[in-house]
Amino acid sequence: MNMRTPGSRVAGLGSAKDGTGHFWQQRVTAIANVPLVILFLILVITLAGASHNEVVAVLGSPFVAVLMLLGIASVTYHMWLGMQIVIEDYIHGEAMKYLLLISNGFFCSLVGLSAVFALLKINFGG
Repeated sequence: MNMRTPGSRVAGLGSAKDGTGHFWQQRVTAIANVPLVILFLILVITLAGASHNEVVAVLGSPFVAVLMLLGIASVTYHMWLGMQIVIEDYIHGEAMKYLLLISNGFFCSLVGLSAVFALLKINFGG
């Protein structure tokens, strides 16, 4: 017969007290992504068929560059958060889970930093 209370039996096995923060970060980045992705799509449609020099001139604008940087940061962070949840929910082997979580971080960082580098190179020349 176990004399422990139900609360003491699950102590340490439940929430890590960060699920709500993660939930809100996903929702806030999703809301931020809506106008940023719409602006990106408008930009892509507007620049379809434009010459290389025209595209560089538009992306070289400080206003456009700031919006693009915000979009890159928000979309890649949202991507990282989403894939983290998928990995944690559906990968059950601990070693594979940690490997995929680390790979997810590296992949999202690589995508984000590559996009930022390309945009900054356009803006500052080189």
